[in-house]
Amino acid sequence: MRARLVIAGLAACALALLPASAGAVLGGAPDTTHPYVVMLADGTTVCSGSLLSPTVVLTAAHCFAGDGEGAPVRVYFGQVPSPGTAYTGSYTFDPQWAGGNGVAHADTHDVAVVVFSTPIPASVTGGAYAALPSQGLVDTLRNNTPVDLVGYGVQGFTRGGGPPQPVGGFTRFITQTSTVGGNGAISDEFLELHSGTCFGDSGGPVLLGGTNVVLAENSFVNNNVCAGNTYAYRVDTPQAQAWITGAVAAAGGTLSH
Repeated sequence: MRARLVIAGLAACALALLPASAGAVLGGAPDTTHPYVVMLADGTTVCSGSLLSPTVVLTAAHCFAGDGEGAPVRVYFGQVPSPGTAYTGSYTFDPQWAGGNGVAHADTHDVAVVVFSTPIPASVTGGAYAALPSQGLVDTLRNNTPVDLVGYGVQGFTRGGGPPQPVGGFTRFITQTSTVGGNGAISDEFLELHSGTCFGDSGGPVLLGGTNVVLAENSFVNNNVCAGNTYAYRVDTPQAQAWITGAVAAAGGTLSH
């Protein structure tokens, strides 16, 4: 997830850049029940995403837009990914995303897909996939609706002797949190949550609690230590769903499985 005024994703030169963590300071636990949640990397940045079908991963525009339209992105599977689980796809992002910085409407259109020319075998995820929501579903949710956050991001920070340093990452964790209700300036585009995500969780799913339904994908947080409310780009809007459907078809993928 990206903090306000901070670059997207988790910078990484190798999968072992950060030390392992015994526990998730942000309230998470190791995840073994969402095999369709994946890690994405381009050699510099790490993000998370959701496999919607054998040919399509949903993620965020801000993750790899700097690489350019059609850039190759590696997608890793597994609770603790290894190079042997990687598949390479073509990255397509909403061209209307303007590189926002976490203020109202600046991050609009923060959505992207990775499309594979060769389908991912069903055996990789046991035939499990994430699902797009029905249109307008977020608008029907009550305040404090339970949601599941799943991703490969930073799990906490060490403190003392200088600025807080990130700990963990590159391991799939799950955190339960809930929605923040209200009709704020960005509620028509973003789902506000009571914390729970951090750098590297960008593009990962906000799942309706206990389901595989992706309400939104993680976009930005309030600060450099991932404290406070977090924000995810809604994928239940007509705008988002029209772009996803069109982009997948144009890249030769399909949402069917």
